[in-house]
Amino acid sequence: MRRNNRKGLLFFLLLSVVIALLFWFIYSFFINSSSNQAEAAVEEFYLYEQAGAFSDSWEMFHPYMKERFEKGHYLQDRAHVFLNHFGVNTFTFSLEDAELLRNWQIEEDSEPIEEVYKVEVTQYYEGKYGNFALVQEVYATSLDGEWTVLWDYKKSETTLEPDEN
Repeated sequence: MRRNNRKGLLFFLLLSVVIALLFWFIYSFFINSSSNQAEAAVEEFYLYEQAGAFSDSWEMFHPYMKERFEKGHYLQDRAHVFLNHFGVNTFTFSLEDAELLRNWQIEEDSEPIEEVYKVEVTQYYEGKYGNFALVQEVYATSLDGEWTVLWDYKKSETTLEPDEN
Protein backbone atom coordinates (compact mmCIF):
# COMPACT_ATOMS: atom_id res chain seq x y z
CA MET A 1 0.00 0.00 0.00
CA ARG A 2 2.71 2.47 0.94
CA ARG A 3 4.46 1.94 -2.38
CA ASN A 4 1.37 3.17 -4.34
CA ASN A 5 1.13 6.26 -2.11
CA ARG A 6 4.78 7.11 -2.80
CA LYS A 7 4.30 6.71 -6.55
CA GLY A 8 1.22 8.93 -6.43
CA LEU A 9 3.02 11.58 -4.39
CA LEU A 10 6.06 11.48 -6.69
CA PHE A 11 3.81 11.80 -9.75
CA PHE A 12 1.96 14.74 -8.16
CA LEU A 13 5.24 16.53 -7.32
CA LEU A 14 6.63 15.94 -10.82
CA LEU A 15 3.41 17.19 -12.42
CA SER A 16 3.44 20.29 -10.16
CA VAL A 17 7.03 21.11 -11.21
CA VAL A 18 6.18 20.70 -14.91
CA ILE A 19 3.12 22.97 -14.56
CA ALA A 20 5.15 25.59 -12.64
CA LEU A 21 7.85 25.55 -15.33
CA LEU A 22 5.21 25.91 -18.04
CA PHE A 23 3.70 28.96 -16.32
CA TRP A 24 7.18 30.46 -15.84
CA PHE A 25 7.96 29.91 -19.54
CA ILE A 26 4.70 31.51 -20.67
CA TYR A 27 5.19 34.49 -18.32
CA SER A 28 8.85 35.01 -19.23
CA PHE A 29 8.56 34.74 -22.99
CA PHE A 30 5.09 36.03 -23.75
CA ILE A 31 3.59 38.11 -20.96
CA ASN A 32 6.76 39.70 -19.56
CA SER A 33 8.67 39.97 -22.84
CA SER A 34 10.78 43.04 -23.53
CA SER A 35 8.38 44.16 -26.25
CA ASN A 36 5.44 43.98 -23.83
CA GLN A 37 7.43 45.90 -21.22
CA ALA A 38 8.29 48.56 -23.81
CA GLU A 39 4.63 48.89 -24.81
CA ALA A 40 3.64 49.13 -21.14
CA ALA A 41 6.19 51.92 -20.60
CA VAL A 42 4.92 53.91 -23.59
CA GLU A 43 1.35 53.39 -22.38
CA GLU A 44 2.30 54.60 -18.88
CA PHE A 45 3.97 57.69 -20.39
CA TYR A 46 0.84 58.60 -22.37
CA LEU A 47 -1.46 57.88 -19.43
CA TYR A 48 0.53 60.52 -17.52
CA GLU A 49 0.29 62.90 -20.47
CA GLN A 50 -3.44 62.21 -20.80
CA ALA A 51 -3.96 63.07 -17.13
CA GLY A 52 -1.87 66.25 -17.45
CA ALA A 53 0.78 64.76 -15.12
CA PHE A 54 3.61 66.12 -17.26
CA SER A 55 6.09 65.95 -14.39
CA ASP A 56 5.60 62.18 -14.19
CA SER A 57 5.87 61.74 -17.96
CA TRP A 58 9.05 63.88 -18.03
CA GLU A 59 10.57 61.57 -15.39
CA MET A 60 10.15 58.66 -17.82
CA PHE A 61 12.33 60.34 -20.46
CA HIS A 62 15.68 58.87 -21.41
CA PRO A 63 18.61 61.13 -20.39
CA TYR A 64 18.96 62.21 -24.05
CA MET A 65 15.42 63.61 -23.87
CA LYS A 66 16.02 65.27 -20.51
CA GLU A 67 18.97 67.08 -22.12
CA ARG A 68 16.59 68.44 -24.77
CA PHE A 69 13.91 69.62 -22.33
CA GLU A 70 14.50 71.33 -19.02
CA LYS A 71 11.77 69.98 -16.75
CA GLY A 72 10.06 73.29 -15.96
CA HIS A 73 9.97 74.29 -19.62
CA TYR A 74 8.53 70.92 -20.61
CA LEU A 75 5.76 71.17 -18.00
CA GLN A 76 4.73 74.64 -19.18
CA ASP A 77 5.10 73.92 -22.88
CA ARG A 78 3.08 70.69 -22.93
CA ALA A 79 0.20 72.22 -20.99
CA HIS A 80 0.32 75.39 -23.12
CA VAL A 81 0.34 73.60 -26.48
CA PHE A 82 -2.36 71.04 -25.70
CA LEU A 83 -4.69 73.05 -23.50
CA ASN A 84 -4.34 76.53 -24.99
CA HIS A 85 -3.43 76.01 -28.66
CA PHE A 86 -5.39 72.86 -29.37
CA GLY A 87 -8.24 73.83 -27.06
CA VAL A 88 -8.56 70.36 -25.56
CA ASN A 89 -8.77 69.10 -21.99
CA THR A 90 -7.57 65.57 -22.68
CA PHE A 91 -7.18 62.96 -25.40
CA THR A 92 -7.46 59.25 -25.99
CA PHE A 93 -4.73 57.19 -27.57
CA SER A 94 -3.93 53.82 -29.08
CA LEU A 95 -0.67 51.90 -29.44
CA GLU A 96 0.58 49.57 -32.15
CA ASP A 97 2.72 46.53 -31.34
CA ALA A 98 6.34 47.22 -30.43
CA GLU A 99 9.05 46.56 -33.01
CA LEU A 100 12.65 45.86 -31.95
CA LEU A 101 15.32 48.08 -33.55
CA ARG A 102 19.05 47.69 -33.03
CA ASN A 103 21.65 50.48 -32.88
CA TRP A 104 19.02 53.20 -33.14
CA GLN A 105 20.02 56.88 -32.93
CA ILE A 106 17.90 59.75 -31.63
CA GLU A 107 19.61 62.04 -34.19
CA GLU A 108 22.23 61.57 -36.89
CA ASP A 109 25.35 62.27 -34.82
CA SER A 110 24.26 60.76 -31.50
CA GLU A 111 25.59 57.64 -29.82
CA PRO A 112 23.56 54.60 -30.95
CA ILE A 113 21.35 52.82 -28.45
CA GLU A 114 21.84 49.07 -28.77
CA GLU A 115 18.16 48.06 -28.47
CA VAL A 116 15.04 50.18 -28.65
CA TYR A 117 11.42 49.31 -29.30
CA LYS A 118 9.45 51.45 -31.72
CA VAL A 119 5.79 51.91 -30.81
CA GLU A 120 3.45 53.90 -33.02
CA VAL A 121 1.15 56.05 -30.88
CA THR A 122 -2.00 57.71 -32.19
CA GLN A 123 -3.50 60.44 -30.02
CA TYR A 124 -7.12 61.41 -30.70
CA TYR A 125 -8.27 64.95 -29.88
CA GLU A 126 -11.60 66.75 -29.87
CA GLY A 127 -10.80 70.43 -29.75
CA LYS A 128 -11.85 73.88 -30.83
CA TYR A 129 -10.40 73.17 -34.31
CA GLY A 130 -12.37 69.96 -34.72
CA ASN A 131 -11.44 66.34 -34.25
CA PHE A 132 -7.96 65.24 -35.23
CA ALA A 133 -5.37 62.54 -34.64
CA LEU A 134 -1.66 62.94 -34.05
CA VAL A 135 0.51 59.94 -35.00
CA GLN A 136 4.03 59.62 -33.62
CA GLU A 137 6.64 56.90 -33.52
CA VAL A 138 7.83 56.64 -29.92
CA TYR A 139 10.84 54.66 -28.77
CA ALA A 140 11.40 52.84 -25.47
CA THR A 141 14.57 51.33 -24.08
CA SER A 142 15.57 49.80 -20.78
CA LEU A 143 18.23 51.81 -18.97
CA ASP A 144 19.58 50.40 -15.71
CA GLY A 145 16.45 48.28 -15.34
CA GLU A 146 14.02 51.17 -15.92
CA TRP A 147 12.11 51.72 -19.14
CA THR A 148 12.63 55.14 -20.68
CA VAL A 149 10.97 56.99 -23.56
CA LEU A 150 12.54 58.78 -26.54
CA TRP A 151 11.34 60.65 -29.60
CA ASP A 152 13.06 60.67 -32.99
CA TYR A 153 14.91 63.84 -34.05
CA LYS A 154 16.62 62.61 -37.22
CA LYS A 155 16.01 64.60 -40.38
CA SER A 156 13.36 63.06 -42.59
CA GLU A 157 14.75 61.39 -45.71
CA THR A 158 11.55 61.88 -47.67
CA THR A 159 9.80 65.03 -48.70
CA LEU A 160 6.20 65.26 -49.68
CA GLU A 161 5.56 66.80 -53.05
CA PRO A 162 2.15 68.12 -54.11
CA ASP A 163 0.03 65.97 -56.38
CA GLU A 164 0.14 67.47 -59.89
CA ASN A 165 -3.31 66.28 -61.00
